[in-house]
Amino acid sequence: MTHTDIESTKSHILLAAYQAWGHTRPLCTLAARIVKSRSILVTLVTTRPFFDRVEKEISRNFSPEETSLKSRIRLVALATNEANPMDIMSLNISFATAYETLAKEEPLTCFKTGEQLPAVPSPDVAILDIFAEMMLRSVRKLSKKPVKVYCWMSASATSAYTLFGPAHRNTSGNLRATLEEEAQRTGKSLPEVAEEFFTEVKGKVIHVPGLPPMYDYELSPQEMVIKGPPILGPLQLAAVELINECDGILVATPECYEPTETVRAMREWFAETSRPVYAFGPMLPPFGQNATVNEKKQSANSGEIDELLERALKTHGEHSLVYISFGSVFWSVEPEKIWAFLDVMIEKKIPFIMSHGSPFAQVPDSVKEKVNAFGLGVLSPWSPQQAILAHPATGWFVTHCGFNSIMESLSFGVPMICWPYQADQPQNAVHLTDNLEVAYELIEVRNSLGLKPIYRNGKSSVGTIEAVREEAHRVLDSAFGEDGAKKRAKAVELQTAFEDVWAEGGSSLADLNRFLDTI
Repeated sequence: MTHTDIESTKSHILLAAYQAWGHTRPLCTLAARIVKSRSILVTLVTTRPFFDRVEKEISRNFSPEETSLKSRIRLVALATNEANPMDIMSLNISFATAYETLAKEEPLTCFKTGEQLPAVPSPDVAILDIFAEMMLRSVRKLSKKPVKVYCWMSASATSAYTLFGPAHRNTSGNLRATLEEEAQRTGKSLPEVAEEFFTEVKGKVIHVPGLPPMYDYELSPQEMVIKGPPILGPLQLAAVELINECDGILVATPECYEPTETVRAMREWFAETSRPVYAFGPMLPPFGQNATVNEKKQSANSGEIDELLERALKTHGEHSLVYISFGSVFWSVEPEKIWAFLDVMIEKKIPFIMSHGSPFAQVPDSVKEKVNAFGLGVLSPWSPQQAILAHPATGWFVTHCGFNSIMESLSFGVPMICWPYQADQPQNAVHLTDNLEVAYELIEVRNSLGLKPIYRNGKSSVGTIEAVREEAHRVLDSAFGEDGAKKRAKAVELQTAFEDVWAEGGSSLADLNRFLDTI
């Protein structure tokens, strides 16, 4: 970007997300939409391991004729503890150093390329990941001028209200001080106390506007595969503090996806402290040749995947293939249930692609051999998900119900089979199955607290391998039958609605413009 280009920009926005692809990927599209809408400079900070993937994802949002617009986005890799992606502290420290440099309007070094980015005017706005409470404190402390800080939530308004709003736990006031007092009283560490506070279940019923009532334990239908020091509690404490202290929240969701009551409740909640809620999504690049090519570059298995998609279309027809992915983090503590589901698809001769991007995913040789012998399956550590969902051969998406996966699936009119684990996924699954009727939910794959009764229908999970197999047969028969066709039709209706929100007069375009008008 030339000095003249920098002078022509009227404002500077800083974007930052933690090392989770589901948080970072839509932020790349937000950066692109910002520079296409206004004369604004964007600095997007990421980590060295994510740098190349982020660079490709940003490129997916621009045509070759939009090079000058793309140059308004400066991508910077921070120095982090690459041996441990969960070491958030090293990222926070590196961010503070980088932000101090930006605030002083000095050149900034990228730790991936070694390039020194030229000095630019300091940021006017910071958009920070929902868990980036320490980054918020750095911005407040180091800024030389007033800088507005917005919370970036790559999730639904329903999830935000359920997990962090007044519907579930009392998170008002100085929650950290309360938890610190409890830590001092019990002799436990603050992370331990936070973990207990945010994961404690009492069997109480949670009422969230727009969702069927749920028992609190239904928010944890499966054990976390991540073992070690407390993680969820400290992260949720950081999220609560960021939400309480930010100047507003950006939710990457289209209003047509959300229950009307939930969006209203979310805005009323923030209005109590005179802060705005902006809802604009889905955050996906325009799907064309450039977007497809750059996504496929991110997967070493693209050729094999393309070949299977074309073969499935030719031999089995449209909507015949099942795509399976649990995102880049989540995986089952009972992987034998995953293999049982694959066995059923092989028995039914259903073509499938399974993406196993989690670092906890270990695929046994026996499973690999069985899939190879089947001849209609691909096991891929990383898959071009949007290209797969856009292909006419793809019929169903077996998903953990991460929000970005949902947005991508519905953007291509693909119905889902839900296999939720933790976080926002359980309430996402309920919304998809009960409210929108575009999905089925697998119950027998649950474990631990997930074996308890479900409030809305009274059912309980048996949780055995045989029960998983029986449910897989039943759900797949429905999915490829008349009932599945009805769910597909409703998914296609949402696909059209998602396109409309970014058209002239659409709700997402209007909310993005309202936000940019404040800068």
